[in-house]
This record gives sequence, structure tokens and C-alpha cells, in this order.
Amino acid sequence: QVQLVESGGGLVQAGGSLRLSCAASGRAFSTDVMGWFRQAPGKEREFVAAKNWNVLRAYYADSVKGRSTISRDNAKNTMYLQMNSLKPEDTAVYYCAAAIRYPKSVADQYEYEIWGQGTQVTVSS
Repeated sequence: QVQLVESGGGLVQAGGSLRLSCAASGRAFSTDVMGWFRQAPGKEREFVAAKNWNVLRAYYADSVKGRSTISRDNAKNTMYLQMNSLKPEDTAVYYCAAAIRYPKSVADQYEYEIWGQGTQVTVSS
């Protein structure tokens, strides 16, 4: 059974750091492209970061570029999102996702077929 499970969210003060984890099973971890999206209350889900693990190219939204790093541990079948210098506007539910077919755009949520249940990140000012 294909499954993605996020963890690592929580409450953090502005300027702090968090590392989100996405544990993958089955086919999800064998895909070339996996990424992170987030959804704040009352807003659309938006792209945060993604990586083509075949060519090791990472992509980041402008809002997190320079503050976040996407990585993964193949031995643990786990992908990570390290976020530093967190801001209140980073508050959202964060989702990891995997694209079975190579996406036309890594920032397009509709190109991803497998999703986790999400983990809440709250940044206080």
C-alpha cells in the first residue's frame, strides 16, 4: 500500500527552526519527484519545495528560498524539509507529495498523485 506520513510539525517562535519528515512506503519513494506543499487557513494549497531525486535538482518557492532545504534519507525511506528563520506567515499545514508520472511543473499540486495527511506548523510572533 502506498503511503506518505508527515511528522515534525509544531509550535515555534519566529526565527526558530523545524525539520519536517515524510516517511514513505511502497511506490511513493521510488518516484523521481517528491515535494512539499502547504495550506494556510483560508488560502489555497501552495508549493513549497520539490526535488528531482534522479538528477538531484531542487526547486523552492521564493517565499522559502534560502531558508529551507529539501533532502531525503534513502535508507530510511524518509524525505525531510528543514526550515530555518521561520516567520508567522509560514504557519500552515504542510503536506508531502509524490508524483508517479514526471510532472510538467513541479510546483503544480495537481501533478502529484500521492499525498500525506499533513502536519501543522505554527509560528508565533
